[in-house]
Order: sequence, then structure tokens, then C-alpha cells
Amino acid sequence: MRKYIITGLLVWLPLAITVWVLLWVLGIIDGVFIWLLSAVQAVLPDSARASIRELHNIPGLGVLVLVGALMLTGMFVANMFGQWWFRQWDRLLFKIPIVKSIYSSVKQVSDTLFSSSGNAFREAVLVPYPHPHSWTIAFVTGKPAGEVAEQLSGLSGVAAEEHVSLYVPTTPNPTSGFFLMMPRAQLRPLAMSVDEALKYIISMGVVAPPTEALAAAQESGRN
Repeated sequence: MRKYIITGLLVWLPLAITVWVLLWVLGIIDGVFIWLLSAVQAVLPDSARASIRELHNIPGLGVLVLVGALMLTGMFVANMFGQWWFRQWDRLLFKIPIVKSIYSSVKQVSDTLFSSSGNAFREAVLVPYPHPHSWTIAFVTGKPAGEVAEQLSGLSGVAAEEHVSLYVPTTPNPTSGFFLMMPRAQLRPLAMSVDEALKYIISMGVVAPPTEALAAAQESGRN
């Protein structure tokens, strides 16, 4: 009986947690949307407030509005006129003292992570960390540049262009971790994808990538 209960729990637990997370995110978005509606409702005449109040009772409307707003923003910025306005918006935010520091940092990280031409988190590798006789999984985020690259050439005796920037995530929470810069010769490339490597890290090594997928990836690499 205990065996059957545990088996049933393993079937329903991932689905229950997934639904719970989705409902939590949906609740946050709907809460922000209702707050915006309330702010708009406060400045509208009484004749229009009843129509706005009815929108509060539509579940999931905030998600639809958010997706629509993102699509319209992307379409607007994709043309030359929208790009000009986007540059003016950037210049304005970069002139505000406190906002400038936060906005510029977040913009650089988001541009690196989500740019289609970037290489951030495109490769999973094994690195000797925290000492030469232990290994962990890391993600290549780019290459050192500027003064850091010049200093690395003198410190390690290896050319700066042969170094890579790495992010070593912690487990089971991969949103925190460590930033390393190492020569690529010390790394061991992995055939697993970034998604498979993240699952492996989050599960603390319990959920390993499928053997068939690794064998196919290795075979294609040889060819």
C-alpha cells in the first residue's frame, strides 16, 4: 500500500507543483493588471467606471493584455520610427542618477541573455571547481574583455582570447552562483543541452540526461 501511495505521489506531485506555479504567476499578473485598472478608473468619469469594473472579473485578462502589449511593443520597435523613439527613451533613463545605474545593468544583462546573436548560456561544460580534483557543471557566457582580458594574459600566461567567462550555478537554486574566468583548455565540453544541464543541476544529479540523446550528440559531433 505504501508503494502505491508513493507511486501515485510521484505521478501527481510534478503536475500539482506546475499548476501551482502557473496560478501564482497568473495571480501576480492579474493583480498588477487590476491595480492599473483601478488607477485608470479613478480618473475616468462615472459613466465609464462601470465598464472598467466589469473587466476586474475576467480571469486571465491580465496575461492576454501583457502578451498583446509585448507584441505591439516589439512590432513598434522593429521599424525605424520605433527604434528612434526607443533610443530617446534610453537617453532619458540614462540621465536619471539612480535609475541610470539600475537600468543600464539590467539592460546589459538582458541584451546578453536574450539577444539572438549572443552566445550566453549556449554551451554546458565541466570545470574543475572549487579545486583541481573536483568537477562541476558551468555555462559559457562569453569572453573576458577590456582591462580584465589584459590582466588575464599577464597572470596566466595564456592569451586573453583563449579565456572564457563562466557561470557556475548553485543547486537546487540555479539563479544564484559564481562567475569564473578560465582558459578554455581547462574545460571539458558536454554533449548535453543547456536545458538538460539545468535539470541535472536542479535535481542534484538525480535526473541525468537520456543516454540515447548523449550518444546521438556524440556521434553527430564525430561526423
